[in-house]
Parts: sequence; structure tokens; C-alpha cells
Amino acid sequence: MKVYHGTILEIEHPEVEYSRSNLDFGPGFYVTTYKDQAEKWAVRKSLRQPENSGKAIVNEYEVDDLGGYSVKRFADADSEWLHFVCDSRNGIEVYKGYDVIIGNVADDEVMKCVRMYMRGIWDEKRTLAEMVYYKQNDQMAVLNQKVIDEAFHFVGSYEVK
Repeated sequence: MKVYHGTILEIEHPEVEYSRSNLDFGPGFYVTTYKDQAEKWAVRKSLRQPENSGKAIVNEYEVDDLGGYSVKRFADADSEWLHFVCDSRNGIEVYKGYDVIIGNVADDEVMKCVRMYMRGIWDEKRTLAEMVYYKQNDQMAVLNQKVIDEAFHFVGSYEVK
């Protein structure tokens, strides 16, 4: 499977340790199967860090079968997904024990809904109902460096103009 990572640098060999905490699926290396999503991520990062020449770079990887790893898959942005994302973003380590987590992205629009839930303004039912109005993209969080070392193969990179 081909996946993409949007950033400001070419990254031939990703390292999990260079991640922020409190992300959707915990600290890890995040990729998507949607090239346009990775391009948006790259442009956003380039705007936040203009001191790094303002380049927006998409890295492409080929990923081997993940059958030998502990993989958590969320089929939808459902109740289980919502609680997992909220817990992860609140610093609860629900991601521990997994090598890879795959599911929907809590992008800016979806995060507006999630924040309403986290603040107690909306209940779970309303939150899930509101999220269906937004385009759902996927993300894969690689939490274990061994997965990258064994199953990720750098294909190349390109600059987003």
C-alpha cells in the first residue's frame, strides 16, 4: 500500500521518537493514503515554519503487509473512535500496546465537533451526528519504530507548489 506524509523536509527514514504527544492516536509517525490530505498537511506545516524555507514536501512510502504487528483499525468515526481520540488528546495512553493505529482523521472541521463533546457542550449522539457532514480522510499512526524499519520503504518526495 502507498502512503504519504506531509511535512517540510524529505524524510527517507522516519523516526517515531520525533512526534508530538496528545495526537489522535498517540505519539507516532502519521501517514495517509490520500495524497491531497498529505499535501494539505505539508502546506500547513510550511506556513507554520517559514524559517525552514517555507517548502511543503510530501514523502511517499510503500508499506508491506502489517499482519505481523499489533494493529488497531477503526472502521468509522464512531463512538469507540471518539472516545479513543478524546482520551489520547487528554494524555491517556489508550494507544499503548499497539504498533499501528488506523482510522479517520480528526482534522480541523471534525475537531470542532470533538471539542464540543470534550467540553460537555454536545453529547456523544449529537457529536457523531454532526461529524457526518465533514469529509472523512484516513490516517495511520505508526507507534513502533520496528514497523518503519521493517515495513516502510521510501519511494520519493515532491514539493507542493
